[in-house]
Amino acid sequence: MRLTSDIKFKKLIVVGDRVLIRLSKPNDQTASGLYLPPGVQEKEKVQQGYIIKTGPGYAIPMAVENESWKAEEEQVKYIPLQAKEGDLAIFLLSGATEVMYEAEKYYIVPQSAILMLEREEDL
Repeated sequence: MRLTSDIKFKKLIVVGDRVLIRLSKPNDQTASGLYLPPGVQEKEKVQQGYIIKTGPGYAIPMAVENESWKAEEEQVKYIPLQAKEGDLAIFLLSGATEVMYEAEKYYIVPQSAILMLEREEDL
């Protein structure tokens, strides 16, 4: 099952080092047994959810060169994120921004607010 097969996410572009996360149900547990205890979930300082979309990563600054003979290349290069679509992310809610998209709640989270990732190898 691919989490991002929905056409509605194709028009969304996540910027920079951020990811779009849909919260998992509070009682969700992964196949490996990873879950957040109820006490942590009630305090809402840490949440878990699946990454729906990722940004391109951290932009690498361009070298400033004034060489008029070179072709103009404004290709921005990025250092990719560790987080991938389909990963289960444990993240700090204080670093997240809540958004509503098509009547569903999502969080935009910078990679720095993600504490841990669990990746299913077959995704």
